[in-house]
Amino acid sequence: IVSCKNLDGGFGCTPGAESHAGQIFCCVGALAITGNLHRVDKDLLGWWLCERQVKSGGLNGRPEKLPDVCYSWWVLSSLIMIDRVHWIDKAKLVKFILDCQDLENGGISDRPDDAVDIFHTYFGVAGLSLLEFPGVKPVDPAYALPVDVINRILFTK
Repeated sequence: IVSCKNLDGGFGCTPGAESHAGQIFCCVGALAITGNLHRVDKDLLGWWLCERQVKSGGLNGRPEKLPDVCYSWWVLSSLIMIDRVHWIDKAKLVKFILDCQDLENGGISDRPDDAVDIFHTYFGVAGLSLLEFPGVKPVDPAYALPVDVINRILFTK
């Protein structure tokens, strides 16, 4: 995992590959689960992740790309695991996610006014959970499962 770390603080899919928010989540999550977050430059990675927030409040997965609701999960979960989530504008991100809802039929799309799908609906709701949106159960940032499920599975005898 550490061999995939880049000079910008992010992680690519292979050593030397471009940093990408989805891959960063996988690497940071694995390092968190195994107790190896000390191998991450939290400030440098936090800066890279915070740079993913665009004017609309949404997040992209790498520089110069459009925002996408799914990165509400990939970026936020990583920021939470490295204790840097306070570096983004949470209110603008909540607005972006809510703007992607289909209020008539339900579901969440990648961007406002696009077609909804289950993938973006899940990651939009998970992002709202990480943002502590009222009425949404807490989701564990490393496991991507509800905290009560994680507690039941991992911490019961």
